[in-house]
Amino acid sequence: MMTTARDAMTVRRVFGEPVSQDGVTVIPAAVVVGGMGGGTGQGAGGEVGDGGGFGLIAMPVGVFRIAQGQVRWHPAVNANLLIAAATAVTMTYLATRSRITRARLKSPRG
Repeated sequence: MMTTARDAMTVRRVFGEPVSQDGVTVIPAAVVVGGMGGGTGQGAGGEVGDGGGFGLIAMPVGVFRIAQGQVRWHPAVNANLLIAAATAVTMTYLATRSRITRARLKSPRG
């Protein structure tokens, strides 16, 4: 299993195969994160067990575009991530504003 995990965490997972057309080469890039774990244990009845696992996630981050001898980076836009970030910022703002308003109403200077 170690060989399979090691093979999965290679640079080939980060940079895709280059694609060339009309003098332009595009190389896709991704962020790759992986982890593995395992363990053993014994139950109250004396039964023994063990197990393990491996997980890998890859998310596109953009492409390198090579044209006319110049390399340019073009980031990928992840709409789901942008929506999640905007939601988190909005919720934090609303919660903070609510606490400030309540604190002002309770203060003697009101």
